[in-house]
Amino acid sequence: MTLPVTDTALIGTCMAAAALGVLVLSSAGGSAPLDTPEDQQTSVAAQPDTADAALAELGAQPLPDTVTVDAEFGEMVRSYLLQNPEVIFEAVAEYEMRNTASQADMDLALIDANYDEIFNDGHSWVGGNPDGDLTLVEFMDYQCGFCKRAYPEVTSFLEQDGNVRLIIKEFPILGPDSELASRFAIAVKQMAGDDAYGAAHSALIQYEGRYTPDMLSDLAEDLGLDGDDVLAMLNDDAITTILEENRMLAQRLQVSGTPSFIMETEFLRGFVPADTLALVAENLRD
Repeated sequence: MTLPVTDTALIGTCMAAAALGVLVLSSAGGSAPLDTPEDQQTSVAAQPDTADAALAELGAQPLPDTVTVDAEFGEMVRSYLLQNPEVIFEAVAEYEMRNTASQADMDLALIDANYDEIFNDGHSWVGGNPDGDLTLVEFMDYQCGFCKRAYPEVTSFLEQDGNVRLIIKEFPILGPDSELASRFAIAVKQMAGDDAYGAAHSALIQYEGRYTPDMLSDLAEDLGLDGDDVLAMLNDDAITTILEENRMLAQRLQVSGTPSFIMETEFLRGFVPADTLALVAENLRD
């Protein structure tokens, strides 16, 4: 069957499709590196991606559903790719480079459009150096295993740098126990201030069991607060409003998992070690 497109254009599309196949296999765990930040994040929803969109990123047109590639032409494409396999990997590299640049531009636009809500919402806890020249924002969930892994890394980074402001965004996405813990932390802040919140946050993120009313009441007592008084605040409308504002902000920023970090103009999704945070800070200051 004769195709209603030029051979050159179709070869480009077929090579792009082959490259996309390699990319998909890599993403599925074939030869891609493990433990990327996206792998080390508890997600609330997967982001959609389509073959046509990926082909468009590579500058190729998707084949119409009605087009059938004849055997002779298919063999020509196959032969070319076998003789020039590097073309596939060049296409994958180009796709990844374009995708990274596109994501960075989108992230910058999202941060700019939501700047005040990210960095100056008036209700989130501020730690580290409040007068630091850089600000690190973390969306976290107390039940998130990667958030627990990130806690000592963030703490180490703040201690080593000494000039970074930390903002914690309570973002419970893992069920009722997560929300219970976040409500408790916010209630402690409202009742006893920033120092008490910092102690509560540290205890909650390092705790390995379930967050229950009894456990939280005991923690409140350890913090020098009345457990019954703190628990009585958990369903306060002001706390509900804070959590809802955090969720709406996360939605606008396309934050779909925890931990997620923003350092000034840089979006860092997933677990990030202290040395990577330090490198980002150094680049931002240059």
